[in-house]
Amino acid sequence: MHILVLGATGRVGSHIVTYALQDGHQVTALVRTPEKINTHHDQLTIIQGNVLEPQDLFRAIQGADVVISALNTDGTTTLSESMPLLMDAMVQEGIQRIITVGTAGILQSRTEPEKLRYQSSESKRKSTRAAEEHERVYTLLKESNLEWTMVCPTYLPDGERLGTYRVERDMLPEGGTEISVGDTAEFTYRQLMDRRFMNSRVGISY
Repeated sequence: MHILVLGATGRVGSHIVTYALQDGHQVTALVRTPEKINTHHDQLTIIQGNVLEPQDLFRAIQGADVVISALNTDGTTTLSESMPLLMDAMVQEGIQRIITVGTAGILQSRTEPEKLRYQSSESKRKSTRAAEEHERVYTLLKESNLEWTMVCPTYLPDGERLGTYRVERDMLPEGGTEISVGDTAEFTYRQLMDRRFMNSRVGISY
């Protein structure tokens, strides 16, 4: 399979690239700073570019079968601004499947089910900016005809994969407080072959 990975230099994205290459997939990474990728592999193509430039996205997406986006919010609106451009490129290339990494803040609240977690008393975060960015992406995907899955981790400390974690459609597993970068990346990557969470958010935690 040929996978386009966005956010490949980030904490989660770099693990996803490693897992995909270990399994023999062909990977294209669109990155602003190629020097940040320390992996060298025959199956890895690195393209320097910007997700806000349609021509860069079109260059990177050529020949891909699926897109995995581990872009984070970075204190900007890059995430929500780039998604319509990416979706246009996918439609033009005939690519249906996209897996993205979101945040537990945009899952449904258990205590106030009509609200998202970041809008409810469940949220302890003072700033809602990042969650609002991810919600914009969620809304775009929900209204599209793409086959999407949005993986929504809670507190995300650095750490390797343990391989044992809980997941739940549209909600954070009860009592979940954290999940490692390694396990988040593994679960996100595994969605390539798993269709259980098609067209839905999925919460992940220990």
